[in-house]
Amino acid sequence: MTAGAVAVALVGLLALAPAAGAGPARDQALAALQGGDAEQRRWAARVLGEVGAMEDAVPLARALRDADPLVRALAEGAMWQVWSRSGDDEVDALFATGVEQMGQRKLEAAVETFTRVIERRPDFAEGWNKRATAHYLLGDYRRSLADCGEVVKRNPEHWGALSGYGMIYLRLDQPGRALEFFERALAANPNLSQVRHTIEQLRALLRQRRRNSI
Repeated sequence: MTAGAVAVALVGLLALAPAAGAGPARDQALAALQGGDAEQRRWAARVLGEVGAMEDAVPLARALRDADPLVRALAEGAMWQVWSRSGDDEVDALFATGVEQMGQRKLEAAVETFTRVIERRPDFAEGWNKRATAHYLLGDYRRSLADCGEVVKRNPEHWGALSGYGMIYLRLDQPGRALEFFERALAANPNLSQVRHTIEQLRALLRQRRRNSI
């Protein structure tokens, strides 16, 4: 299916969503994600990204292994959307400010903003994850590792934080540790093609190092 055809199909599917609010749409989407045809599953993943709750990450994670590649892509995007909602509108607005600051490379300001997010909602894993990213971009790997640990405590399948661990350990020239976390990230989300490629490279590197040590 072409990109244009997919877009038309999604518009048509969204038009079928119930008009009574997020509750009915969410319930219908959860049912369609598990038992619908490919187009219904695509619609379901899109809707859950827009109105889903944190607990919907579990069925969305199963959809990362769907037979349809577009369902997998939409489920991945939906999980990021679900993860990025704290359940508190003011915290979400503060979080959005931090994301904007990172995009503008105002990294110190972003760290301060995400620290405020964490202080207000310490259970919000994505606040820790974004601060870990800002620390990483600043080259503060110790603090980034610590924040990644806080993410994984709250969301063990967070492939972004697991990949972050891997990237940091690469920077620290610890390829064995990096491989461990990249493999965990790929197990959580098998669609991470760049992570898969990095795993292959690391395995080759470690094999070569073992041969050289003999």
